[in-house]
Amino acid sequence: MFKKILIANRGEIACRVIKTARRMGIQTVAVYSDADRDALHVEMADEAVNIGPAPSNQSYLIIENILKAIKETGAEAVHPGYGFLSENAKFAEALEKEGIAFIGPNVKAIEVMGDKIASKKFANEAKVNTVPGYLGVIKDTDEAVKIANEIGYPVMIKASAGGGGKGMRIAWSEGEVADGFNSSVSEAKSSFGDDRIFIEKFVTEPRHIEIQVLADGKEAIYVGERECSIQRRNQKVIEEAPSPFLDEATRKAMGEQAVALAKAVDYRSAGTVEFIVDKEKNFYFLEMNTRLQVEHPVTELITGIDLVEHMIRIAAGEKLSLKQADVKLKGWAIESRIYAEDPYRNFLPSTGRLVRYQPPAEGVTGTRTVRNDTGVFEGGEISLYYDPMIAKLCTHAPTREEAIDAMSEALDQFRIEGIQHNIPFLGAIMEHPRFRSGALTTGFIAEEFPDGFSGIEVTPERADLFALVATYVNELHAARATEISHQLPHRQRKLPEDWVVSFGTDWSQRVKAQEAAGGLDVAFLSDDGEVTSRHHISSNWTPGQKVFRGAIDGQPVVMQLDRAKGLQGYHLNYRGSSANVVVRTRRAHEFALLMPEKVEADTSKLLLCPMPGLVVSINVEVGQEVKAGESLAVVEAMKMENILRAERDGVVKEINCAAGDSLAVDEIILEFE
Repeated sequence: MFKKILIANRGEIACRVIKTARRMGIQTVAVYSDADRDALHVEMADEAVNIGPAPSNQSYLIIENILKAIKETGAEAVHPGYGFLSENAKFAEALEKEGIAFIGPNVKAIEVMGDKIASKKFANEAKVNTVPGYLGVIKDTDEAVKIANEIGYPVMIKASAGGGGKGMRIAWSEGEVADGFNSSVSEAKSSFGDDRIFIEKFVTEPRHIEIQVLADGKEAIYVGERECSIQRRNQKVIEEAPSPFLDEATRKAMGEQAVALAKAVDYRSAGTVEFIVDKEKNFYFLEMNTRLQVEHPVTELITGIDLVEHMIRIAAGEKLSLKQADVKLKGWAIESRIYAEDPYRNFLPSTGRLVRYQPPAEGVTGTRTVRNDTGVFEGGEISLYYDPMIAKLCTHAPTREEAIDAMSEALDQFRIEGIQHNIPFLGAIMEHPRFRSGALTTGFIAEEFPDGFSGIEVTPERADLFALVATYVNELHAARATEISHQLPHRQRKLPEDWVVSFGTDWSQRVKAQEAAGGLDVAFLSDDGEVTSRHHISSNWTPGQKVFRGAIDGQPVVMQLDRAKGLQGYHLNYRGSSANVVVRTRRAHEFALLMPEKVEADTSKLLLCPMPGLVVSINVEVGQEVKAGESLAVVEAMKMENILRAERDGVVKEINCAAGDSLAVDEIILEFE
């Protein structure tokens, strides 16, 4: 067994590999860029080596820098994680020449299966059904448009060396092919150092289901499947194992085909064969990822198999210790990818410092398990140079419904401040009837949230929940303020029992609160003061805590809580719904209704930068007439290029920046007449 391995990666996957290596008694070496000097994976590893400047194409993608770090530290093997050099055949060859073990597949497998164009050709020769498309390298935009017209729309533009949604676009017209091709080329070159692009038919209403395989070069097994259909911008958001769609016969057929493909290339290590599955359970080979997948934890949770450990053992020359009969699927696992992005602003990336990072407690409680794979820490920085993933939150339970419930509760407990994040969106998906029913396709998010995400409507039941929590919290704050102001004992304070809870000017509810054993009794009142319902709420919450944990009528409740502007205002978040809730005396509420509303500034003639990023290009000139939908500028953040388009027709009056400029959120890019 190896004594020391180097992890040629960063973030949560580097931390994940270190955990298994540490358990196996193997020393670890981390590599880091200037931006990652204080990163969590650097702190966790036994040794760490700087490999260059912040941009990945000057650090994590430079093979010579990795080789130098190996020589400096005496590492015997390299685990590449995912992304970066994980599917780079030249990297594997360079390690082989130096006598360093690659904790991954052989060079042949990487070359054939890690390249999306070559893998499809190989699959065709092996008589594996593939999605129709053009498998040659496309040279320029004109050729891309011509090929797309021949295939028929919609088409998928994909980077040959791509992964994680990078260098990938869906195009429904010639114009979208032209824009998408250029962005895919740029992203692919930046993220993978390989700008080759191909085009294939986009299968509508598909499911994305992948098979995990383990192989030692001779024997191979499949380790269940993962459903990865919940995607946004071709990037997975939520994964689960097993799939709610497959029956045992289809699972077996897909698994055997995946194993046959692995054996055909003498595959060694962990790998994933991805399939597109239609509503009739016909499946088509999509690609093979010759590395560890981001979503591998859900497979580990339902099988009890440590995939990283098997990768290390196989790379060290051990035979695969598992037989197909040893693989048993137990229970259900869900993974939510928590990203640094703003779901309320079309999921644009968000960078900055993690002022607060408090994930839910990991471990087993009863029949439920919570696991959180992360590479960040409170006080750390989310950089614009790398992928925006903050953490992978996973839950496991005996049934799918229980696993989803466990995920909802875990998301409620996850507190992040300092940057925007997608937890409210993830919580909304967990509560969505279609998701809970298992009726999934890769178009789920686009179909269910066609206008983007603006939060889930606050139902009457949820409004009551918010009102009860706000009343409880307000009672504690009011009592605390009374004691501080008058220095009176708690029992001598005088507070009104009758309050009005309101959500802006559209909704209000009269409540009556009284102290009771173990908590507070709250009665909802009609306009004439009659009791309409009674509730009991209890909690150990204290002023200043940002997560409320308690029970209402004996049922546990956890939600995010912040003080809003004003003495008695609270901002509450719960499973995709949010509201600004104010608790006032009846008289104060009457006065509040008379207050004028603040008018927001008119920004309709401005193009504002929607996130911190680097200006890639300005696509218009001063005085130019533009039409709605026309590309105005391209801004890059976290390795993704974002095309900013005109919302309406207009004439460009002034341009305030140029290509290469770094912009902050809401900084003005250009103005219209």
